[in-house]
Amino acid sequence: MCVTVTIVYENEGKYGYCAGDSVTGYVLLEVLRDIRLLRLLLRVCGGAVTCKPGKHLEDAWESFPVGTQYVNEEYDLLTEPAGEILLFPAGKHKIPFRFQLQESPLVTSFAGKYGKVYYQTTAVLKRPSVPPHATHRELRIISPININSPSLYTPVQRSKEVMVGCWFFQSGPISVNAKIGRKGYCNGEAIHIYADIENGSSRLVVPKAAIYQTQSFLLDGKTRTVRQMLATVRGNHIASGSTDSWNGKALKIPPVTPSILECNIIRVEYSLVVSINIPGAKKLKVELPLVVGTVPLNEFNCRNASVARQFSMDMSWLALALPEQPEAPPNYAEIVSEEDLSRDNYSIEEIGEGLHCPPFAVIQEFRFQPPPLYSEVDPHPCPTTDGQNVCFTLGN
Repeated sequence: MCVTVTIVYENEGKYGYCAGDSVTGYVLLEVLRDIRLLRLLLRVCGGAVTCKPGKHLEDAWESFPVGTQYVNEEYDLLTEPAGEILLFPAGKHKIPFRFQLQESPLVTSFAGKYGKVYYQTTAVLKRPSVPPHATHRELRIISPININSPSLYTPVQRSKEVMVGCWFFQSGPISVNAKIGRKGYCNGEAIHIYADIENGSSRLVVPKAAIYQTQSFLLDGKTRTVRQMLATVRGNHIASGSTDSWNGKALKIPPVTPSILECNIIRVEYSLVVSINIPGAKKLKVELPLVVGTVPLNEFNCRNASVARQFSMDMSWLALALPEQPEAPPNYAEIVSEEDLSRDNYSIEEIGEGLHCPPFAVIQEFRFQPPPLYSEVDPHPCPTTDGQNVCFTLGN
């Protein structure tokens, strides 16, 4: 062939494009000898598709199920009217393009065993008396998932207990209570696991935690599931009658596809499973849901929200504890008996006559003297009136 066609993206991000982004680039034509062109089209399409085992996904790509085609656009890259023949001399030619992805959410690109979510651009070269030539290139799409959402940074906790043994030969219960600080994480983050494990049985058990990915494909009205373990960490052996605690055991999330939850025929979900291997019995498991996102957690904002939420909870009693109007202090006679009052009701002179020390040394003996009477009206009002200035002069 005398011409080579290549599609080049100029502003592709590290993880691809998002809904609403503008895609800019060019179609590179490398011409060995002069050629004539009728049209140069750029088609953009993409969506989700599933297929039966043994059938190539490429065969099902052209026919999307209803409701699973997310993009389908076509652009003419030649400015001349259709039907005009253009001459391209030998050499390299760049034909620029620019288009904008739709604003509505797009499902993240993904390829699995029974299906895929795939987007591509196709450059179609039409020449006189020659079959059209098409060149494809994948258009990677990522759907942002912000784990700063309140539903994703709240703690997740699960617990479970089983009785080991059967019938009258039960040896005792085994229980696990597992908790993680939040539901949403990003690639490369470490999940800190908190767990309390109690072994009341007569057997030696081993705890373990693992991250699982579950792929679900809807095909011919049935759901096919693929589940795989991505990372794991083990704990110490727990003897009979003993307990063990995990105080933040770390398990790192490997590079994986973000969660896909909005597609109606393909789903990608994650979970953290804390399990107890019990010899001779069924494994005890608790499963905590995870969401792998793309926007990292803003620790400062989440900490402030948590403190504000805790503060509002801690101060909620204040509205109930404070009265609407302040109450007067209790009557002095109600808290000091007449006997105490008569016993300590002496004058300074009487005290000084029987002592060989200044009166201030025993001034604490007058602790039962009544305070001034309570009044909501100032008995000694300021002689100044509203609007008058008050001056203070300090002497040397």
